[in-house]
Amino acid sequence: MVDATGDANALERARNASARGAWADAYAGYLAAREAGDLGPAELAEFADVAYAAGRLDVTIETWEQLHGELSRLGEDAAAAGAAVRVAMHLLFDTALMAPVRGWLRRAEGLLDPTPVTGAHAWFAAVRAFERCLSGDLEAARDWAERAIETGSQTDPAAAAIGRVAQARLVILDGEVERGLELLGDAGTAAMSGDLDPLSTGVVYCEVVCALQGLAQYDLAEQWTEAMERWARTNAIGSLHGRCRVHRAEILRLRGQCASAEQQVLLACEELRPYVRRELGWPLTELGRIRLRRGNLTGAEEALRAAHRLGWDPEPGLSLVRLAGGDVDTAGDAIREALARPLPVPSKELPPTSELRRAPLLDAQVRIAVARADLETARVAARELEEVAVRFESNALAASALRARGEVLLAEGDAAGASAFFAEAVRGWSEVGAPYETAECRLRFADAQRVLGNLQAETLEREAARTELERIARAPVAGEPQPDTAELRTAESRTAGLDTAEPDTFVREGEYWRVVFDDRRVSVRDSKGMHHLARLLAAPGREFHVLDLAAADTADPVAAARLARAGDAGPLLDDRAKRMYRRRLAEIEDDMEEARAGNDIARREQAELERGFLIDELARAVGLGGRDRHAGAASERARAAVTQAVRKAIGRLRDASPALGDHLDRTIRTGTYCAYVPDPRLSSPWSV
Repeated sequence: MVDATGDANALERARNASARGAWADAYAGYLAAREAGDLGPAELAEFADVAYAAGRLDVTIETWEQLHGELSRLGEDAAAAGAAVRVAMHLLFDTALMAPVRGWLRRAEGLLDPTPVTGAHAWFAAVRAFERCLSGDLEAARDWAERAIETGSQTDPAAAAIGRVAQARLVILDGEVERGLELLGDAGTAAMSGDLDPLSTGVVYCEVVCALQGLAQYDLAEQWTEAMERWARTNAIGSLHGRCRVHRAEILRLRGQCASAEQQVLLACEELRPYVRRELGWPLTELGRIRLRRGNLTGAEEALRAAHRLGWDPEPGLSLVRLAGGDVDTAGDAIREALARPLPVPSKELPPTSELRRAPLLDAQVRIAVARADLETARVAARELEEVAVRFESNALAASALRARGEVLLAEGDAAGASAFFAEAVRGWSEVGAPYETAECRLRFADAQRVLGNLQAETLEREAARTELERIARAPVAGEPQPDTAELRTAESRTAGLDTAEPDTFVREGEYWRVVFDDRRVSVRDSKGMHHLARLLAAPGREFHVLDLAAADTADPVAAARLARAGDAGPLLDDRAKRMYRRRLAEIEDDMEEARAGNDIARREQAELERGFLIDELARAVGLGGRDRHAGAASERARAAVTQAVRKAIGRLRDASPALGDHLDRTIRTGTYCAYVPDPRLSSPWSV
C-alpha cells in the first residue's frame, strides 16, 4: 500500500510530466493516483485534461461525467455545471454528436444560476453557439455567440475567443464577408498570442481554417493552415494533429499535389481513429475527392461510402464518381436528392442550411444535368451558384459559377458565349492557384473552340490541360525522390509485327518484373507490392487473408509462422467504450423524445442519424448473443501494410501503362481479405 507521502510524490511527478508535455507519463501518473483514491475534484479536472492530451478522449469524457456526478451530490451546482459543459464541449468538437451535446447542455443550464457571471456561463454560451450553428439554427447561434464574447471577456478569454470564431462564421453566413473575415483574423490573432490553453488554441485555429475553406478563401486558408502547423509541431494535443493534417490535405489537393494530399489524409484517419469514429467522415470525404482527381474511381467510391456509413454526407463526391463512371442517371438522381433533402451533418466547414453548403452541390448538378441533356435543371443550378458566388465574394466560387454558365451556353449551342465564360473561368482558377480546376476549364474551352472551328486553339488548350492533369495524377509525394528511369522502363512489345499477341504476363526476372498487358510490355522494379499482386493474379477469384500474403513474403520462416498464428488484440470496443456508446444512445433517445414533443423535425432527423451510427458501431463490435468481436492487431497491421504496398505497385504500373493501372484498380480488392476479381468474359488468364 502506498502511503500518503508516496501518493503526493506520484501526483507531483505527474504534474511535472504534464508541465513538460510528457503526456503518456503524466497520464500514467494521474491514473495511478486515481486508482489509489488520491484525486479530489481539482485533481480530477487536471486528469481529464491530461487524458485528452494523451489521446484518451473516452477517459476525458468519463472523468468529467464522474466529476459532474460527484459535485452534483455535494450540492456544488456551479462547479457541476462547469463539468457538464466540459462534457458537452468535448462531445461537440471531437464526436460531432449533437444530441448528446444538447443533453449535457440541458444539465448544465439547470444548474447554472442566471445571475452570476462565471467562466462556466461563458463556456456554456460558446458551446451552445456552435451547437445551434451546426444544427442549422443560425438565429439562436448569433445570440449565444454574443453572450460568449461578453461573458468570456469578463471571465475566460478562451471562451470569448471561441465565441468570436462562432460570431465571425455567422456574420459570413449572413453575407457580410468583409466584416466576417476581419473578425476571423481577430480570433486567429488571439490564438497566435499564446495566451490561450492548447486545446482552445487548436480549436480556434481549426475553426478559422474551416470557415475559410467553406468560404473558398483558399489563400487565407493556406496561410492559417501554415500558422496552425507551426503551432502544432510542439503544442498540439489530442485530435488536433489529425485535424491539422486534414486541412493540409485540402490545400495540397487544391494545389494539385494529390499524392501528398492522400498521404496526409490517410495519416489523419489513423490519428483520428481512436476518437468516436463519426468524425472520420470528414477526412474520408476528403480522401474521396483526392482519389477522384487521381482517376481512382474505385478508391474514391470506397472512401465516400465509408464516410456515408459513419453518418457523413458523401455528396457531391459520390455523384461525381458516378458521372465519371458514365452513370449519369444515377448521378442526376443522387445530386437532386442531396439538394432537396440534405443530410443534417454537422460539418464545421459547411454548416447545414447554409447557402455555402449548397454551392458544391450546385456546381456538380450543372455538370451532371448537362451530361443528361437536362438543360433547364442546369440553368437553374447555374443561376443559383452565381448568386451564391456574388453574395459571398469568393474568387473561387466566382470561377466555379463562370464555368457553370459556360457549360449551359455550350449545351445550348452558343459556343462563342461559352468560350468567353470558359476563358474567364480559366483565368479565375489560375489566379486562385488551382491547377486541376484550371485544366478542367481549359478542356471545356477547347471543346468550345472545336465547335467554332478554331482547331489550332483547341489543340493548344487541350494539350496544356492534359499535360497538367497527367502531372497531377502522377506527381510523387512531396519530399520523396523521383523514381529512377531505370526503375520504370517502358518498351514496345518485342513481338510487334508478329501475327499472335503476347499473353498477359506477370513474371519476375531478377530485380525487375516483366509485365505484359494488352500486348504492351513494361518492366518495373521488384517490390513487396509486386509479390502480392503476382499471388492475386495467379488465383482469380480466390480471397487471400492479409496475414497469408504477409507471411508468404517473409523470408524468415519463424516470422512467417508467427504471422500465420497471430492472435487478436482484444475486443473492438472495450467495456469503457461500450458503456460510453450506450450512454450516448440513451442521451440521443432523450433528445429524440424532446424533438417529437416539440415537433422539431430537423432536430429529430439529426438525432435519428446519430442513433443509427451508434447502433451500427455497437453491432460492428458485438456479435450474436452479446459476444465481443475481436480486432486482430497483427491482422490490422498487415492489412495496412499490404494495402499500401499493393496500391503503390499499382501506381508504378499505371505510370508505365495507364490501361493496366485502370484494369488493376477495377479488379484488385484490398482489405482484410484481398482478391483479384476480373470479369471472365473480358479478361484472359495471366501467365504468372
